[in-house]
Amino acid sequence: MGYIVVTIQERDKWMSYVKKALIYDFYHSWQYHSKIKVGEAFLFVYEEGDNSVIIPLVKRAIADSDFFDLTSAYGYVGPIANVPIPEMGKAFLVRFKQAFLRYLKQEKIVCVFSRLHPIIEQSRLLENIGGLYENGATVYIDLFATAEDQKSHYRKSVKNSINALIAKNPEVREVKSDDDIKTFAMIYAENMRRLNANEYYNFDEEYFRDLIGAEEFCSKPLILCLNNEAIAAGFFVYTNDIIEVHLLATKTNYLHLSPTKLLIHEASVMGKSLGMKYLHLGGGVGGREDSLFFWKSGFSDKSFKFQTWRYISNRKAYDQLAQQANGKNYQKDFFPSYRSLENS
Repeated sequence: MGYIVVTIQERDKWMSYVKKALIYDFYHSWQYHSKIKVGEAFLFVYEEGDNSVIIPLVKRAIADSDFFDLTSAYGYVGPIANVPIPEMGKAFLVRFKQAFLRYLKQEKIVCVFSRLHPIIEQSRLLENIGGLYENGATVYIDLFATAEDQKSHYRKSVKNSINALIAKNPEVREVKSDDDIKTFAMIYAENMRRLNANEYYNFDEEYFRDLIGAEEFCSKPLILCLNNEAIAAGFFVYTNDIIEVHLLATKTNYLHLSPTKLLIHEASVMGKSLGMKYLHLGGGVGGREDSLFFWKSGFSDKSFKFQTWRYISNRKAYDQLAQQANGKNYQKDFFPSYRSLENS
């Protein structure tokens, strides 16, 4: 029994461990983590006999110190396992905790942050360590519901937008050709410029091409065209029973048509035909019930509980780092607080 660390350079080993899990999402994949721009992505793997717990994490150096902290990739990550997490025994959980804390101490890790996956039961494994926080909810569409029942849960404004656009005879097609990838990237880039988005989210053609060609999941990005012009794009990723709405983008001149609403509806139709269970829309910014959450909840009244993991392993070092940031208008509700200025 013990733990190992699988680095991002160990592609096949990473893929092998994730594939053994009972359930996982594309956010756990090697391909997705290979695109991390800041920090070193790795898997923390605890093994005991034939049982494995796998946690994808990203290790980051803390400026002007000898310490590090851990975070998760953008999206919904958290631990996965090849045995049901809710059924793990207390003794196993204690030994897992001891191994993980030993790793944190050896590597001079101050704290750990991870956005947990709302669909995967993970809390039993982590509540034994501590640091679980309720962070609101995420919206999903139940793809096992009939088409009529699904549409009945659409907000009136969503139905109206979809029907009005359908009346204009649009074309929705799956991105397959290189020209389509270029068109997708162009729409996405325009969308990000309009939003003045953080550089981290400026994904290029190579990013989309690599996700489409990944072995670990199935990407089905869609483009919506009107009068032979591509006006909106959506990147949908299929893994096990889950469809994730990874990215949505609209050309500025067509925002008034809300074309991404039709893209989500079409993705749900495609998902039903392929036997998928959930179309996961996600939640609001930082888990808040904001305008983004309101927009997503227009498709469904169904939601999952969303949690984050915020564990402080070295309280003394954490408090010192927070104190150093105290005179710089740092955000006390941001975790870790000493990094809040990096995200302002």
